[in-house]
Parts: sequence; C-alpha cells; structure tokens
Amino acid sequence: MKPPYEITNNILKLISLISEQIGEIKSARLIKPPPELRKKNRIKTIQSSLEIEGNTLSIEQITDLINNKRILAPQKDILEVKNAIKIYSKINSYKTYNLDSLLKVHETLMKGLVDNPGKLRNTSVGIVKGDEIAHIAPPSQMIPSLLNDLFDYIENDSDLLLIKSCVFHYEFEFIHPFTDGNGRIGRLWQTLILKEYSPVFEFLPIETLVKEKQQEYYSVLGKSDNNGNSTSFIEFMLEIIHFALEDLLKSQNITVKNIDRIEIFKSVIQNKEFSRKEYLRHNKEISVATASRDLKNAVEKGILEKTGDKRLTQYKFK
Repeated sequence: MKPPYEITNNILKLISLISEQIGEIKSARLIKPPPELRKKNRIKTIQSSLEIEGNTLSIEQITDLINNKRILAPQKDILEVKNAIKIYSKINSYKTYNLDSLLKVHETLMKGLVDNPGKLRNTSVGIVKGDEIAHIAPPSQMIPSLLNDLFDYIENDSDLLLIKSCVFHYEFEFIHPFTDGNGRIGRLWQTLILKEYSPVFEFLPIETLVKEKQQEYYSVLGKSDNNGNSTSFIEFMLEIIHFALEDLLKSQNITVKNIDRIEIFKSVIQNKEFSRKEYLRHNKEISVATASRDLKNAVEKGILEKTGDKRLTQYKFK
C-alpha cells in the first residue's frame, strides 16, 4: 500500500529548485567533489547524525579516530563512531531496496550498543519527549509486513526518488522497527535512495543541516504523525536537501586537481575506451596541454592503460 501524502505547491517548487541545482552541480564538476571535500563531508555526516542521538564526539575527535589516533571520550560514544565509520566506508555495497541489507547495516552500526543488533523489535514501544508520549509505534507483529510494503514502495512505485527518499525516512521513523538506532538508519537510508537519484548525495552532509534544525526535525515528525501523512516531513526534508546543495555550490571555488578530474571522469566513462578529445569534451575548462598531462600522469600511476600512438591513442581505466 502506498504511504499517504499530498503534493503541495511548496513540494513542486522545491523539486524544481533541486533539479536546477543538480544541473548546476554537474556543470561545476561537483557531482563527485574532490577527495579532501568528500572526506570532510563524510566526517560531518557521521558527527551530525550521531550528535542528534546524543553522541558527544567532535569533528576533530572523529578525524583522529579515522586516522587511528587515541582519544579521550566515553567508550560508548567511541564505539558508536567506529561502527558508523565502518558503515559509511562501505556505503556503495548496500542494496537500497533490500530489507536484509538494512538489517545487516543495523547489525554493524549497533554492534556492542544494543542486545540484538540487526533484529527487529518484539516489544511495544513509545517515544517520550519531556513528560509526554510523542509517538506510539505500531505493534511489533506488524513490523515485517509494514517494512516489506515500504521497500516495495521505494522500489516499484512511480513517485520521484526525491519524494520517495523523504517518504521512506518518515515512514521508517513511524514504524520504529528497532529498539534503538532508528534515527541514524532512517537518515542513512534516505541518503542511499537519494544516491540513486544523483551520485552527489553520497558525500552531501544533509545530516549537518538536520542537526542544526533538530527541534524542527522532531516537531515536523510529530506534525506528520498528527496529520496521518508525511506531507509536512517531505517539505521539511526537501528544504534541507535544497540548502545542502546550495552550500555545495558555494564551495565551487575549490581547486580541482588533475587526479580529481581523472576520478570524476572515471565515474562518467567507466570501463569504456576514450581519447584525449573525449576527455577534453568533459573538461572544457582545461587546455589541451593540461589534458595531456592529466592522462600522462594517470598512465604513469597505473590508473589508466594506454594503447595506440599520437592521434590514434586510446585510454582505458584499469
């Protein structure tokens, strides 16, 4: 069954803005940002998503953990971050439309933090905010069928992926399938769905903006609960996505190095043979001499293999 929501003028406006931004990002060669920016954004994503759940580690401490340095912090917080680092480092190996894949991710993400990581809850649960019960999740016996319906929706429904990512996020939080870790899994899985729409979302720190608007995030979840549909949450998350893309476009003065151009082009050409002319067609902003240097360096580093000579030269990624 399709989850309930309405298409509002605001949703249509935001989808249009986001589509325009994706076009600008493609033109600015930011679909796959340079490695330095990708690493920085990945750390921001991990730190923000876990801080929403009460983790105390800073960006600097998480950077130290990634670099295998020792830090002073609560062991639970360190374990949460280490688990998240493992998960995000393998983000391209998960099957977006597969429930078993999500369960395995939860098992790794929550290992050592809950009694039954990777297992759906078998008890009733209520979400308490202050002195009030903010949300009573569906009975545990309904969870498998609700999740199967939700995965069927994101895989097979004709809705736009932008909308489906927001609907999944809301419905997942509403179902609350695990005893703990639902928020971080819901945010991660929205990223996976968005990545199907555009690869730029793999390294876009949407969670940072969610953290900055954390009270509004919880408020709009509650509003959608009360309304019986995810319309308000879709509007909220599309606005977050819009602002995150806007921040990325502001970063386009970052110097793109030759290895960055090569890596970005690899995601475009994949395993097909190509010429210098084709490489230049994709990188219109550089000279013929720069293109030749890029390709020569990539061959010397073993990234590319070269065949032919002069005008007949062809390249292929190894």
